[in-house]
Amino acid sequence: MLAGEVYNAVDPYLIEQLNLCKDKCWRYNQLQPTRLAERNAMLREILGEADDKTFINQPFYCDYGSHIRVGKRFFANFNWVVLDEAPVTIGDDCFIGPNVSIYTACHSTDPVERNTRQEWARPVTIGHNCWIGGSTTILPGVTIGDNVTIGAGSVVVHDIPSNSVAVGNPARVIRHLE
Repeated sequence: MLAGEVYNAVDPYLIEQLNLCKDKCWRYNQLQPTRLAERNAMLREILGEADDKTFINQPFYCDYGSHIRVGKRFFANFNWVVLDEAPVTIGDDCFIGPNVSIYTACHSTDPVERNTRQEWARPVTIGHNCWIGGSTTILPGVTIGDNVTIGAGSVVVHDIPSNSVAVGNPARVIRHLE
């Protein structure tokens, strides 16, 4: 799965790992919001990499958690959803708006093939100093460079170069930063 090869999405081991992560996310989402130290400790248990300044507003949902790596001083607002069947890597000083979704899982467009539950996954990478606007969706295999702003409501289907602003569905660069 992590190598980008086709895998069986209902493999018992994968289902077990998904459920373990769902339990952790449920516990995290039930923590009192003002218990900041406990929340951060729980995030560091869920995520593959995070620091003591990582802050994610509740609720937060992910599939495996361990495949998500966030840089220093990371912030995500309410209702961040990450389907991390492949690695999701986010740089330092990144901000994620509310209702942002990051997907790595891929499914066949052929219904017969899709119903076999065979899937594959593509990693998502977001560079340093990025701001992902609210209600943005980032699709599998996308790389977003450093110093990028993605406008609210965008659907990112292709790579976005560093030092740019991108908006829309599909997201397209509307401005290059000097």
